[in-house]
Amino acid sequence: MFKMKNFQAALIVCVVLSGCASNAKTPDAEAVAAARAALDTMQNGASAALPSAAANTSNDEPAWVSAPYSVYDKNLYVAAVGSGADRAAAERGAFAALTAVFGQSIQAEFSNLTNYSEAMHNGSIAITENNTAREDIKTSASMDSLIGAEIAGVWRSGTDKYWYAAAVLDKKKAAALYSGMIRENIHVIDELTAIPNAEKGSMEAFSRYQLAATIAGANELYGNLLHVLSGSSAGDSSGTLSKMKNSAYYRIEASKIARGIPVAVKVEGDMQNRIGNAFAVSLGRIGFKSGGNNNRYVLMVSVSLSDANLPGNKFQFCRYNVDAYLTDTLNGSRLAPYNISGREGHTAMNEAELRAVNAAAGKIDAEYETVFDNFFSSNLLK
Repeated sequence: MFKMKNFQAALIVCVVLSGCASNAKTPDAEAVAAARAALDTMQNGASAALPSAAANTSNDEPAWVSAPYSVYDKNLYVAAVGSGADRAAAERGAFAALTAVFGQSIQAEFSNLTNYSEAMHNGSIAITENNTAREDIKTSASMDSLIGAEIAGVWRSGTDKYWYAAAVLDKKKAAALYSGMIRENIHVIDELTAIPNAEKGSMEAFSRYQLAATIAGANELYGNLLHVLSGSSAGDSSGTLSKMKNSAYYRIEASKIARGIPVAVKVEGDMQNRIGNAFAVSLGRIGFKSGGNNNRYVLMVSVSLSDANLPGNKFQFCRYNVDAYLTDTLNGSRLAPYNISGREGHTAMNEAELRAVNAAAGKIDAEYETVFDNFFSSNLLK
């Protein structure tokens, strides 16, 4: 079995997976040094001094409220202002406005951080031992804010009682930080995908490529941010961006692995196999072969229908519940758990049951592929 051992790089703000192949490379010294320096200066404030984030409650409006770059040098910082009924809302608005400065394309790429953040929370991705840095990454991923951004000013208006906050990003520090993160992420992806061909016919291999795609998606965002912050590729003197493969590449490779993995679908309580067919079609879209006997991987599905009539209502109602999980028969593990339920009605119970089954099948068709993909994109199978 291919395994991974931990990268130990304190103070580096990058993803590091729990497990690396025994021939794992030492993290790039330049990347570690650059990110360490960036983090040290951000945490210790060793740069152009920023105003304190202590709340200002004077009646005089700070200059940054209406003109942030009159206070924060545009050559050194990216700055934006948010407002809200309370301080927390103002700060969230400021972070969102700061992200918007980089354009809609980068805003859209923040969706790639959902699984990235989830992988951190569930332990599939182990990051820096520095608690502050770890929380910064988790918070930025969940709040759609930029790693390295900080609230530099807060003011509560004495007239309308509204709160205002200024969010800033130090261009030079952030460029060093993102460049270091990308280089380290590339190391991690290389180790994740160093799988012997003989071991590629497993869900573990599939999950590694799916997780590699998740990390590559985060790298795409960081690369675009680095490009904007640097003004050109000149800020990428090590050629980091040219070494990146996009997330689509790893998803295609994961799909190739899937095509070699047969998955049996076993359903209890199905009506005319509608539920089983819906799951089989969804698995097929991902790339898996369905059917067969004595498969290592089996999708276990349980379907139940029950009366859900309401007193005084002439309609007959049927409640459906579908539970499913993928099991590895070699070790008994249960993967990608999935549950849906709902209620459908009709004047006749048999028609209500048919509607319930059709509704369940429709849900499976619409969402199971995404649920399955998200599970393997944020979970590294051990």
